[in-house]
Amino acid sequence: MYSEEIEALLRNKRIEVGDRIVVFKKGKRYEGILMPRIELGDKSCLILKLDNGYNIGIKFEKGVKIKKVRKEWKIEKPKAEGKKILIFDKKLPLISIIGTGGTIASRIDYRTGGVYASFSPNDIAMQIPELREIANIKVEQIMNIMSEDMSPERWIEIARAVAKEINSGSRGIIVTHGTDTLHYTSAALSFMLKDLPCPVALVGSQRSSDRGSSDAVMNVACAANFVTNSDVAEVCVVMHGSISDDYCFAIRGTRARKMHTSRRDAFKSINELPIAKIYWESRKIEILNENYRKRSESKVRVDDKIERKVALIKCYPGLNPDIFDFYLEKGYKGFVIEATGLGHVPTLGEYSLLPKIEEATKSGIPVVITSQCLYGRTHPTIYHNLRELLKRGAIFACDMLPEVAYVKLMFVLGHTKNLEKVKEIMLTNLAGEISERIEYE
Repeated sequence: MYSEEIEALLRNKRIEVGDRIVVFKKGKRYEGILMPRIELGDKSCLILKLDNGYNIGIKFEKGVKIKKVRKEWKIEKPKAEGKKILIFDKKLPLISIIGTGGTIASRIDYRTGGVYASFSPNDIAMQIPELREIANIKVEQIMNIMSEDMSPERWIEIARAVAKEINSGSRGIIVTHGTDTLHYTSAALSFMLKDLPCPVALVGSQRSSDRGSSDAVMNVACAANFVTNSDVAEVCVVMHGSISDDYCFAIRGTRARKMHTSRRDAFKSINELPIAKIYWESRKIEILNENYRKRSESKVRVDDKIERKVALIKCYPGLNPDIFDFYLEKGYKGFVIEATGLGHVPTLGEYSLLPKIEEATKSGIPVVITSQCLYGRTHPTIYHNLRELLKRGAIFACDMLPEVAYVKLMFVLGHTKNLEKVKEIMLTNLAGEISERIEYE
């Protein structure tokens, strides 16, 4: 946690995080509670919470002395929780909640002011009384991370856990997840879960579950209603549809995008209608988009072959084309460019990306063009410079979201490295990620 020198001194004086201590430095006296060092903080800086509630950092240097006053409180790490079944009514169907962490599984430590991923799926289920009238619940926590720490390897772990629950008889699955990268995971599961026979709802919250303003209760309740009572068999994101506590949207996993840092209705369905609107109090499920996969009796299988070395590059004025050299030297197998407008990238002078794109495609490395506009689609034939990209082998990803194209290219390259085959699959609608197929030369 702290530097080796500080840790040795703390051990020698039997001081732990949570103890009240006094620090003497350069004739000044500081008293407070020893706090854990923040992850990115200076290892040689002691963190004290003063009695006024503020935290201060004290640089540990020669001559600094520390004295323990007493133990104030103890920080306990959350314990991992295994599987647990909550039977409310034997007549109700069984659904599964798989916990991965995130704000929805977090609580505030009011002593430190920090938010920790420390609620279990069982905690979440038990604080939502509505669930007792909807379904029996099987809960399992498979990881406990904030969503910024999500990774392709963890996508695979989640997909396998979901498939296991479905094939064991669960009527539907809820995956609790942090919101910031939830749409990456929803896209990954959309491509990995084949022959899906029931709904999988990814659910997060914008406020930690122990806050009065938390949106977790309604989101989970609506998700439970959706996976239990709808006939949809797709991966969806289920979150608030407005800033009020009235309804949630079920958004196709390849169409969801977090569009606000903190609003309850942060997630929007891009370039198509949400699949369904789920009302909280009445529990009515209103289908808004009839184009969806329906329930079946099939067994789901996991296709988790992915190529991790894919780069997502945002295009901006002054982007140095040499960035491609870095990735190529590192052995990257594919690129997704988040271009401007209809798919524009710099094509003139020293900032032109054309030579690098051509170099990559001639080497058999696909370059996929998406738009950072999000709404609308790329179109390679309207402007001359777009046609130049097309001539050099760039693949225009229609109206696919950049994050979805990134995940899909990882998936496609996990199955083939043949450039023509990659292009064919990237332009094939696998999981609702493309709303319309446009042929072009």
